[in-house]
Amino acid sequence: MSRVLIALMVVLFVASCGGGDKRPPNNMENACAILREKSHFKKAFKATQRKWGVPVNVQMAVLYQESKFISNARTPHKYVLGVLPMGRQSSAYGYAQALDGTWDQYRKETGNRGAKRDNIRDATDFMGWYFTKSRQKNGISLADARGQYLNYHEGHTGYARGTYKSKAWLLRVADDVNSRAARYGQQLNGCKRLW
Repeated sequence: MSRVLIALMVVLFVASCGGGDKRPPNNMENACAILREKSHFKKAFKATQRKWGVPVNVQMAVLYQESKFISNARTPHKYVLGVLPMGRQSSAYGYAQALDGTWDQYRKETGNRGAKRDNIRDATDFMGWYFTKSRQKNGISLADARGQYLNYHEGHTGYARGTYKSKAWLLRVADDVNSRAARYGQQLNGCKRLW
């Protein structure tokens, strides 16, 4: 076989292996099914729970809301006149939909300089870091999915100012996150042997 053909086969093989985990779990309504299908998620959630104290069901509910567990999730494009693309709605990216500035702050403060937003372990660690700041700054329990989500969405200063109070749509979303966290928690209690 020629060297060019061998090199081409190696390149194709490496390319087929890459790309990350861009597919969401098949059954996002069942926490146990998610952990069975994505064992690397289980490891990431447990590591964040041990390090930061954030319950697994809260992590999962926020990730569901933010990215539907898709590693390379991005915000939609903005359009001028309905047709001309003008960039994304924000710099939010990855599992946790972390903004560029907040992600940079996380990497600096934690020393995790190589962290990537499309890596589930880094994304859950980021959430643990951010939720811990929400507890320190605004007194939100790590187990309070609704309060943590509102801090996450509005930022710590926005939450402290109560900016979420005039956003009925956001309060509905936060209630959904809270309900999902409760449902995931019940499901996880039923499959403790799994994790």
